[in-house]
Amino acid sequence: MTISRRSILTAATVAALCAFAPHSANAKSSCGGASWYALHSKTASGERMNPAKLTAAHKSLPFGTKVKVTNSRSGKSVVVRINDRGPFIRGRVLDLSKAAAQNIGMIRAGHAKVCYEIIG
Repeated sequence: MTISRRSILTAATVAALCAFAPHSANAKSSCGGASWYALHSKTASGERMNPAKLTAAHKSLPFGTKVKVTNSRSGKSVVVRINDRGPFIRGRVLDLSKAAAQNIGMIRAGHAKVCYEIIG
């Protein structure tokens, strides 16, 4: 696997931003741990969880909020829609659908340090 200079700079930029990002639910951006899940149960918003869709769980962001999530290590990003509540593990800020986790390269590890930005 080769990593381009641009990827390294992007990952470094994300890591630097994460160090200074506010950690409140009302902030436009934040950083922390993320994990992924692939159930078919109902989400807190009432819709059925679909692991193939780009969705995520957050403790307090309104349902329907669009969030750009960036894997701090790889620099890869994905836009997800908040449709569930969680995660309920200390230090984690998001639970991503399997498809979203796959897009940012965190399937194998199961969790990753991410930064997210509210975009809509």
